[in-house]
Amino acid sequence: MTASAYLAAEGFEAELAEELRRAGRKVSAWHGRLALSPDAPGPAAWALDVWTAPREMPAPSVKAAADALRAIQRNWAGYAPLHHRRSALITEKLPPVKARPLVFPEPAPTSHLGAWTLLAPDRLLASPTKTSPFVNGEVSFAEDKEGPPSRAYLKLWEALTRLGRHPAPGERCLDLGAAPGGWTWVLAGLGARVEAVDKAPLDSRIAAMPGVTVRAESAFGIEPEKEPPVDWLFSDVICYPARLLALVRRWIAAGKVRHLVCTIKFQGETDHGVAAEFAAIDGAVLFHGAHNKHELTFARLSP
Repeated sequence: MTASAYLAAEGFEAELAEELRRAGRKVSAWHGRLALSPDAPGPAAWALDVWTAPREMPAPSVKAAADALRAIQRNWAGYAPLHHRRSALITEKLPPVKARPLVFPEPAPTSHLGAWTLLAPDRLLASPTKTSPFVNGEVSFAEDKEGPPSRAYLKLWEALTRLGRHPAPGERCLDLGAAPGGWTWVLAGLGARVEAVDKAPLDSRIAAMPGVTVRAESAFGIEPEKEPPVDWLFSDVICYPARLLALVRRWIAAGKVRHLVCTIKFQGETDHGVAAEFAAIDGAVLFHGAHNKHELTFARLSP
């Protein structure tokens, strides 16, 4: 019996498998990127989406499969690593799910969405509930091809969309490791006051944006105890995860920051131990977004 299922991003199945193993959750089988487990669902940072109530159902025909899904609820998103043609025919008989790109800072959709897949041509696995409001956990945006100096801005768009919060106009933000300025571009565009911290130069267009101040110094040289209160601390710094963990803990201990959003970048093998230490921080949110590479996003938001 499958009691939960975890969908990994392409190429990150091994990270998800190890995380589940460390959490004591078994994987009975893999269906493409979907890990099927007999254990109750639980948090999984390396899963784009978690199917929280999967059930197997017979699907002797395309019509029978679509009818079975429609009898449960209206909105479904299909995942089809196999049986592509039959899956497409079932999808055609279901109400359409409009997965248009979001225009940031547009909020995530709130309509109920389930997930299904064909385990075999005549056997469905369907979960009426799942953790992500997006089709297969993958959010897409109407991208800006001209403003940002790099594609790193998409990671921050996704993080803030998933968190359902973003800086308000006038709030003070520190952007650590800011160069060339993708995250600073996002924050300044929201009307925040941004201090871009990096020894490397910021893109001149970004440095000239209203509300942006450049601090040509190291993120690790800043003493939070001596800083004025910060509404938001952002970090996309390239460093070892343990060093970022120490920086985050120091800022939290100083009591000078309300909200934190950081990228934990893994160099070489994934450090699951340090990831678990991030997850253990009070109020922590940890996830691998669709726009993350070999990294996790860590966030801690105040009420």
